[in-house]
Amino acid sequence: MGIGSFFSKVIFGLNVLLGALLLLSCLVPYVSVETVPFIAFFSLTIPILVLSNLLFLLYYVFGRNKRAFFSFFILLISYLSLSSFFKLRFSNATDTSADVTLMTFNVRSFNKNMNIKNDAVFEETLDLITTENPDVICFQEFNFRKQNDFVNYKYKYLEYKTNQGKVKLGFYSKYPIINQGLINFPESPNNAAFVDIVVAKDTLRVYNLHLESLRVVPDKDIIAQEESKKLYRRLTNSFKKQQQQAQIIKEHKEQSPYKVIVCGDFNGTQYSNVYKTIRGEMLDTFQEKGSGYGRTYNFKYYPVRIDFILLDNSFEVLSHKNYNVKLSDHFPVMTSFNF
Repeated sequence: MGIGSFFSKVIFGLNVLLGALLLLSCLVPYVSVETVPFIAFFSLTIPILVLSNLLFLLYYVFGRNKRAFFSFFILLISYLSLSSFFKLRFSNATDTSADVTLMTFNVRSFNKNMNIKNDAVFEETLDLITTENPDVICFQEFNFRKQNDFVNYKYKYLEYKTNQGKVKLGFYSKYPIINQGLINFPESPNNAAFVDIVVAKDTLRVYNLHLESLRVVPDKDIIAQEESKKLYRRLTNSFKKQQQQAQIIKEHKEQSPYKVIVCGDFNGTQYSNVYKTIRGEMLDTFQEKGSGYGRTYNFKYYPVRIDFILLDNSFEVLSHKNYNVKLSDHFPVMTSFNF
């Protein structure tokens, strides 16, 4: 056997393996983590698998090899089964004629622990919000010492003293809040909250989520140093809790007397069953109007989208914007819509 022939077989063998893994990943949104825990790991690797199979396709196309059809059909099946993680659009400006503009942002306590070497993180965050001027803001990991600094917002909902030991969530709204509540997840520091806001003559329910954290440092070199069994055990436990939390949110929003908006930090990708459970038939604003990778988490060298804004499917999404500003380990997301 010649060296060229051997190399060709090795390349195709890798192609088959990665193609099979991508096909297996197509099942991820439909399989509960509680039933098959390890399946959730595929939701984190789908972009890598897609890009790998795309490289094989290009390799065979340029080599005029019929094996290109194998990669093409693998990619076609995955595209039809999974939503794209990249959107090619050339405008994401906020529509000023929208009924509502909404921003979600995990602010990591406005850099209280100085994770970012910048003393002006809060001031820069405040400037961003003043400039973008959303009607509603949903904060995760809020710093309650800053609760009175958002003077442009007449209405707010914050829980602190009555909710010790839980992740702090914050709502700020230019529209009246007529009802609110907490949804504390069992055996977890994470939680969710909701507000009912009156816009013109209509009432909308807005959910603000912070699902179970994976507790992973966003650096592949640090992850590589951790013992694999320990990492697997911790992640599996987190994925299972996320699944339970997703079911709680699903059941809660099904009881809502109003049309629903869900936003926040899901700590999981759009390919997970957790995301599918919460989303249901709702509109993902990135899928509707976003562009690029829609990165919302600062994972080194890897664009990850784990923060979402989901709208009732009767709404019209006018714009979606991801902000590339280093004010937290997450990036803010904003949408405008009519209802």
